[in-house]
Formats: sequence, C-alpha cells, structure tokens
Amino acid sequence: MRKRRILRVLLVLTGSGLLLGVGAFAVAWALTPIPDSTQPEATAQASVIYYRDGKTVLAKQGVNRKAVELSKVPEHLRDAVIAVENRTFYRDSGVSVSGTARAVWSTVTGQQLQGGSTITQQMVRNYYSGLGQERSIVRKLKEIMISLKVDQSKSKDWVLEQYLNTIYFGRSAWGVQAAADAYFRKNVRDLTIAESAYLAAVIQQPSNFANPTGAMRDAAEARWKSVIAAMVETGALTAEQAADQRFPTLKKPKGVFAPKGQDNYMIDQVNAELARRGYTEEQINQGGLRIVTTFDKNLMKAAERAVTSVLPDSTPKKVRTGLAAVDPRNGEVLAFYGGRSWEDSKVDNAFYAKVMAGSTFKSYALAAALEDGLKLSTRVNGNSPMRVASHDIPNSSGRSYGEVNLVTATKDSVNTAFVDLSQRIGLDKVAEAARAAGIPESQLAPHEDAPTFPLGVASVSAVQQATGYAAFAAEGIYHEAHVIRSITDADGEKTTIDVPGKRAFTEQTAADTTYAMTQVVEAGTGTAARLWDRPVAGKTGTTDKSRAAWFVGYTPQLSTAVNMFRDDNKTVKVGGYEQYGGGMPAQIWRAFMTEAMKGKPVEQFPEASDFGWDFPDDNYPEGDDWYGDPNGDQGINPAPDQNATPPGTSPPTTGPDTPANPNNPRGPDNPDGQPDGENPGGPGQGPGPGDNQGNERRLGGGQDEGPVQNIPVQRDTR
Repeated sequence: MRKRRILRVLLVLTGSGLLLGVGAFAVAWALTPIPDSTQPEATAQASVIYYRDGKTVLAKQGVNRKAVELSKVPEHLRDAVIAVENRTFYRDSGVSVSGTARAVWSTVTGQQLQGGSTITQQMVRNYYSGLGQERSIVRKLKEIMISLKVDQSKSKDWVLEQYLNTIYFGRSAWGVQAAADAYFRKNVRDLTIAESAYLAAVIQQPSNFANPTGAMRDAAEARWKSVIAAMVETGALTAEQAADQRFPTLKKPKGVFAPKGQDNYMIDQVNAELARRGYTEEQINQGGLRIVTTFDKNLMKAAERAVTSVLPDSTPKKVRTGLAAVDPRNGEVLAFYGGRSWEDSKVDNAFYAKVMAGSTFKSYALAAALEDGLKLSTRVNGNSPMRVASHDIPNSSGRSYGEVNLVTATKDSVNTAFVDLSQRIGLDKVAEAARAAGIPESQLAPHEDAPTFPLGVASVSAVQQATGYAAFAAEGIYHEAHVIRSITDADGEKTTIDVPGKRAFTEQTAADTTYAMTQVVEAGTGTAARLWDRPVAGKTGTTDKSRAAWFVGYTPQLSTAVNMFRDDNKTVKVGGYEQYGGGMPAQIWRAFMTEAMKGKPVEQFPEASDFGWDFPDDNYPEGDDWYGDPNGDQGINPAPDQNATPPGTSPPTTGPDTPANPNNPRGPDNPDGQPDGENPGGPGQGPGPGDNQGNERRLGGGQDEGPVQNIPVQRDTR
C-alpha cells in the first residue's frame, strides 16, 4: 500500500510538472513575439563611392556587406553551408532540441558555450533586435521561442537568405557577396564548388581561416575537406565530383580602406552634399548606396600635380593653395585640390576656405555695367587717387591711366576705373551680378556699401569663383556647383542629379565680359596663364600685402580657379618673393589646364559686340592702352609703342609681361623689384568699410591693420 501511495504521489507530481511546464511554455510563447525591428548591423550595407565613370571605386563607407537574393547564390554554396551547419534545415522546426539542451547545460554550468544552434537560431540571434550574444538562460529561451515562431511564419528560403547575408566570414566581410569578393575577388554567383566549400568552412573560425598559414593552413584545409565530405553525405555532391575538387587559391587580403591624398577631401564633399540632399548618416554609412561622383580621377591627379610641380619644396607650410575646376555646362566639379594633408587640415582649400577675392571680383562689376546698358567702349576715370566718401582710393603704384575703356580697365586691372564704374551704376547692381553668379548674399552683405566693394573685399572660395566664371563660359547660364552625378539605393532605385541652369547674364554680356578677360591673358596682368593652342579668358587678383593671390580663368569647356593664401593672414611669400595673381596662381592654372585641355577640341568664345572705336590715324584705339604704351594716352592719340601689337594680331611671346623667374612674377624690366604697374598702395591701409568682421570662417582674408577710415587697395601684376 505504501508503495502504491508513493507511486500515486510521483504520478501526480509528474503530471503537475508537465502541466506547469506546458503552462509556462504557453505563457512564454504568448509573451515572446517576433521582434518588429532588425539589428542595424544585420542589414547594414556599405555605401560605395565611385569616380564619374561609375566603375572606378573612390571609397567604401560602413559595413562591408552587399545583400543578395537567394536566387543569386549558387546552389552548391547553399548546399555546402547546410551540410556543415544544419543538415536538417529544410526538415526541422527551426530548433535543435539536443543542441539547445547542450547549450543550456553549458550556460548553467559555466562551461564553454557549445554549438548546436540551427541556421534559424543563428539567423534569429544575428538578425532581430532585442537579442544579443550574451550567455544567459533568458536570452537562450527567447531565442528558441522566436526561432519556433519564425519557422512557422517564414519560408525556409527566406531564413536561409537572411542567414547568408548576415553571417560574418572574416576579412571584414559580412554576407556571402562580400566574402566572395574578399577571398576570391568574384561575384558570389561565379564561385566554384571548391570556393563555396571554403566559405562554408570559414563560418566556424572566421578569424583563423581568414588568411591561414602554417598549422592554421593545415587546419583550414582539413575543415574544407570535411565540408566536401559532408556534401557527399547529404547527396549534394557525388563521390566523383568530390574527388575532382582541389583546395582553392585564396587572394591576398585587401587592406582596410584607408583614404590617401585627396581622397578624404572628396569623401567629405560627397557626404556633405548627401546630407544637403536629405540623406541621414545612417543611410550614408549603412544604406548600401551606390554614389557616382562628378570627380574625374585623372583630373584630380592633374590638379595635385599642377600645384606640387609649381610650388617649390621650400614653400612654407602655412602657405595654402586651392584649386577648383567646374564644367560650365552643368556645374559639375570635375577636380579640385584641397590641400597637402587632410590629417593636418580638415578644412579644404577649395570648398571651405574663403579668402578675399581681390580683383577677380571686378569681372562681376564689369558684367553688372554691361547688363545696365554700358558698352565695352564706355570710358571711366582711371586716375589715381580717387576720392569717394571722404576716402582716397589709389591705383597700385599710384599710377593714373586717365579715361580708359572697360577693356583696358579690365586688362590692366585699374582700381579707380572700377570704383568709378560701380559708383556710376550703383553698388547694388554689382552685388546683384555677384549673386547671379552664385556668390551667397551672406558673403556679400557685410561689404555691399563699401566703395571698394567692386575691388573684391568680399571673401569667396575657389569653387565659388570657378562656378561664377563658369557662367561667363556658358554664355550667361549659371549652374550650381555639385559633386554627385547619381545615387542608387540598395533596392536599385536610381536618382540622377540634374542641376537646372539659370540665366545670370545675357549672352552678349557674357561674350563681352569674356572678351575683356581674354585681353587680361593676352596682354594684361595674366599672361602667365596663356594656353598657346586655344583662347583663354581670365582675371588675376591680389589683395593688400599679398595676403591672397588668385587666378580665375576658363576655356569654353572648363572653368578653373586657383588661390594662394596663408591661414595666419600674413603675406604669401614663396622663395622669398611675395606672390601675385599673375605669378604662381596663374602658373598653377596653366599647368592644370594644359593637362585638362590636352586632346580636347579647340573651341572659340562667342563674338564680342562692336565697340564703336574711333580709330585715329595711328591705328590705335583712342584713349586705349592696347598691348603697350606704359603711360596711357589719357584721351590723346599716343605715339606707337615699340612693344605694342596692333589689334587682331597675336601678342608677343616674350617681353616685360613674361616672368623671367618662375618664382618671381616681376618682369625683367623691373630692376627695382616692383611688379609692373603695381605697389602696395601706401601706408595706413586698414579694415575700412567692408572688412571681414562677420561670423563666417574666413582663412587668409581680411584687410591690413590700420585706421578704420582708410580703405584697402587690391593689386595685380603681369
């Protein structure tokens, strides 16, 4: 009787335990839904940035993963993974009872966690939010519940696809597509049986098998052979097929992507534009975007060569150089030079650094006058000094030119002529022209009321100037500068960047402004920028004490700006010489454009308007200092100068406008060391109206220290 009572008690306890177990399972089942979100790392895909050809990779960002559909994964790779990871995958309920029991026991006893998880369990652990890799009974039970539910609600193929795209394979490769490239430089669909078997073998020890040598190489081959044998056991391979397999040759591991040279500057600009277009940091780094930039790889190298070939090794580190080249047809930035080292300076010299424009700003004043109805033959006062609003504004060297037309004023960069011109039409119209060419109002507003506004006291970037001048090259059409051509998301949806053009100037204004700037290069302050096989239009610019020096110019196909400045706002000196726009900036411009234009067809600029010259009997334009006459005729018919060149003929290839020393922009006819027609303009020049007192970060800009009432003078040199 006693034994029967004991037996009944045991049966009752066992039944109660089963009921409690079933009840606990039911409660756990009800309280453990399938998570509605995935782990960010599980679906993150690297974004790839390409050069403008859409094929050459510039950089990769984020997790090295490229998700692929299961149909794109070869069957032998799927078979290999199933053979060694979970042979019953297509038959089980998503959970291995024996494997789970071993894992739970290992967790309880504190032993090394053992394998036994199914492919479904591994996928759940790596894919869904709320599950991690920590060892705990709660986490393991949660994993089991979710795995059972996933097996009931999702197809086996879906589970396998997520698993193959989330698993880590070593070599910084997540998912089979990245692994195929990392180990064999192949698309996953092109893998051989032997290569697929190796990737399946890697799953067990991704770090050890990533680049095995010595004893680890033997271990990797042994594991590979076990995969081949498992495939035979599951029927995925015949014995004959297995016998034909040979251990595959692994490619050398790729180095972790490390940007070099100008790469980081390019990446910064791409990311900045993506942000402006509404892309989040998560999308950029994990969204699997395919970004085609506007950058031409060869021109990027040419830009760097142009700068480094002209600047001597002794150039002070504080001297900074920026270069930007823009396609006038669409505003695409084809190339730029951001600086010597991104590690030393994250603020690139082409996009972010803004320095005083100097006389390169005069082109906007000229365009404003032409838009207002004036002609290239219009005469303005070029005498020095000129008193405006109780301030004396001199020309460089104090030189007086008399009454000059707008071509001469531009060619010789006559300060007082542009001040007189701007006073005649109104400074607001000069500002309007600059805005039309893309210069932001925030950079213009602090200076718009200054008499020296047309002389370039506002600060601009190299990209802004290249883009502004591109409007002249494009017959008056302005396109906003941009660095992205297209963006394709992970689903294959492509967005093409098409920046519409806006008319900034009439075609005739653009043609006439261009003509005046061709004379700058042919016989004015920018002769060092000549390209002997094609026409060039451009403008030099040099600010007080050579704190910034510019050359901005273009052909019909390409607009390029070059600047030089110091980040401590001191005089730019290289090789002991102060730098002027017509010196090293023009030489760098020419070096770059010579490469950029090589092999390109020679295109002519549009015809300029009829000047209506009144030609005297000496065949020289009345009142014009055409290619010569250092004194200017001030409205009186001059005697022909021995170096003068009649209109319509080619300018001389040698003479006072050609620097004798590439490190010294002063011509051989200047033994006193002063550049042709230039000098600092007198003492006491100070910030005056329109100084750089705003909050915008400007490098190398600003005016001379001195009394507030004095006004700075802009300089140029041949």
